[in-house]
Amino acid sequence: MAEGFANPYKGGTLKIYSAGAHPAAMVSGDAVFVMKEKGIDISRQYPKGLSDIPGKLDILITMGCEVECPSLSALYSEDWGIKDPVGLPLKEFREIRDVIEAKVQNLIDHINNSQNKEILIERLKERQK
Repeated sequence: MAEGFANPYKGGTLKIYSAGAHPAAMVSGDAVFVMKEKGIDISRQYPKGLSDIPGKLDILITMGCEVECPSLSALYSEDWGIKDPVGLPLKEFREIRDVIEAKVQNLIDHINNSQNKEILIERLKERQK
């Protein structure tokens, strides 16, 4: 869902990658359904593993390290502590979707309002304190 929200908001220079330590065989049908409610079609997305992510990242966001936290190299890392909604009732799935949307939008706003990567990373570190 985060990738689904990030791509329309990202602007021209960002490259968005989404992957998991243990990717499912397919994107959750509930995720596709609740994202369509927001006008975003993620039906063509597919689960990817950490090996599908390039070597060095500027920003690494983990949703929640309930299972396993990735050890990928990044200038800045943050865990959002978001529960995996798979298997939850649609009401909770929607609530988690909305949290993800707000966090993605906030992060992209920070990125788009930064003059350069170094300033962005420093602002994100300050925000995290």
